[in-house]
Amino acid sequence: MNNHEMLSTGQTPISIDALERMLSNMTDAEIIDRHYNKDQKVTLLYIETLINPERLNESVIEPLNRGLHDSIYDAISSTKVSEISTMEEAEVALMRGCVILHDPSQSQWWSVLIESSLSRAIESSETETILYGPKDSFSEQLEQNITMIRRRLPLTTLKAERFTVGSTSKTPVVMMYIEGLTNPEFVDTARSKIIEIDFDLFLDSSHLAAFMEDHTHSVFPQYQQTDRPDTCAYALDIGKLTILVGNTPFALIAPITFFHLFQSPEDYINRWLVASFLRIIRYLSFFLSLILIPLYVALSTHHYQMIPMQILFVLLESRSKLPFSPFWEALLMLITLEIIKEASLRMPSKSGQTLGVIGGIVIGEATVSAGFSSTVLIVLVGISAIASFLVPNYLVTKSNTLIQFGFLVLSSFLGLLGIVLGIIGVLAHLNSLTSLKQPYFAPLAPFYWRGWMDVFIRGPLKYMKSRPEYLHPLQRWRYGRRR
Repeated sequence: MNNHEMLSTGQTPISIDALERMLSNMTDAEIIDRHYNKDQKVTLLYIETLINPERLNESVIEPLNRGLHDSIYDAISSTKVSEISTMEEAEVALMRGCVILHDPSQSQWWSVLIESSLSRAIESSETETILYGPKDSFSEQLEQNITMIRRRLPLTTLKAERFTVGSTSKTPVVMMYIEGLTNPEFVDTARSKIIEIDFDLFLDSSHLAAFMEDHTHSVFPQYQQTDRPDTCAYALDIGKLTILVGNTPFALIAPITFFHLFQSPEDYINRWLVASFLRIIRYLSFFLSLILIPLYVALSTHHYQMIPMQILFVLLESRSKLPFSPFWEALLMLITLEIIKEASLRMPSKSGQTLGVIGGIVIGEATVSAGFSSTVLIVLVGISAIASFLVPNYLVTKSNTLIQFGFLVLSSFLGLLGIVLGIIGVLAHLNSLTSLKQPYFAPLAPFYWRGWMDVFIRGPLKYMKSRPEYLHPLQRWRYGRRR
């Protein structure tokens, strides 16, 4: 493309002066001159903090000093070299970790990719810990995360499409799916959602999910976040797609259902009876954490005649000197619990554990002694808090807190009827949600009976021969050939 063609399309041709103005006031920018074959001057421009200095010497400077080839391109062609012609291309290349070279003899500009591979070591997952199974987890390095998935799925049909989001951050995004297995409708929908994003800054995969989700105002996540490559590999194998975002260790999995958020990687390691029992415990704990405190408020305020006499005597004795109604008592304790939980998360790890335990015991004992809360409520709050943490997905745990406060208000005004109406409202809301335009409450609504083997229970792996029907995979069966 000549200068006239570039000007007609609104693009700016590269010049040394323009590059120097671009790199002005950047202390980590370098502009150096080198001689090639003694009579040719080569100008190198790069940002020192974005490149690998060892590779710069090995792949660019030493070949230029040796001068064994007739052209500069031949001397450095062993590395990732591409020709550029506009200032826009030069800016993108510099910020990617490229070295820009100018060959005045040929009036050509080249970019050499030698980016610095800044990354931390592969560590165990801290958000989805398991006792047995793979211990590796994603890091902030996008290419490294892709490698960990490809090692688990060595398939040429495992496709990876690259995008860039954020006009300021220029965040790389990679969408992975298995061609010939994943429903093309999912791929087209996700691709169009990513392309349509118009925002300046993306620092985490949750930011990307906020622009891609179908229902912005729902408390339930419509994309599963995980930092485990084995979870992503399993999701890809059953017909989902995975979206990796640069500079964050958390990937997105879609489409998902509400029931996927209760599944743990350890479910497929334990014996199927044990895994099924633990999964049922999670569902019961989630339900218990929602209604336990609202049920206490409803019974104490509106339906005390339903409480057995022995328990009623204990409850009356514990509440006889309290100045608050059951609603305000429960609200005060739940807010205090949330304050302790948030404080323990923000503190250093060792101090946070101490704060959580000591703070809970001291404050609980003090509130009872001061007459602000009953011992019965302290016990119920403790059970409810522990039950909420059994859900493997942290985002669901935070959603659980908001729903619990809603149930608390309904129970204070309408009693048990309020709790029932709240449950109906939550179920109706879940039934109305979608993930990548797919039903969020499948296989319950719409009903797919074959999918129940891996919903409330985890059936034996040898009998789970078909992929979930509600994902509409192009390959239904999970073995190589039909027998």
